[in-house]
Amino acid sequence: MISSKNKNRVVLPSRPEPPSVDQILEDIQSAAADDPVFSILDQKGREPVRRADSEVEVRFQQCLRYLNLNEQLEEAQRGLLRQREGLQAAGEELQKEVTRVKGQMQ
Repeated sequence: MISSKNKNRVVLPSRPEPPSVDQILEDIQSAAADDPVFSILDQKGREPVRRADSEVEVRFQQCLRYLNLNEQLEEAQRGLLRQREGLQAAGEELQKEVTRVKGQMQ
């Protein structure tokens, strides 16, 4: 029988630290649209189908959800800016028409 005292212990390298949120965001932003990581989300961008197994996975999924929501907010902001510009133009036209009508009444 071989005793454990005769075996050399192998020292394994330490586990690297998980990436920071900024590193994850940078990695996601530079990824191609067909990157396999995006296949974990369904077509409507809801939460992943499978549940996270670890804290790192939970954080990663939160980052993905944040990016999706941030993109939706930016899209909504662009739409609201277009609508505001349209309303401003309509308001200017209305003001011109009011001035014209007032001029005709005098």
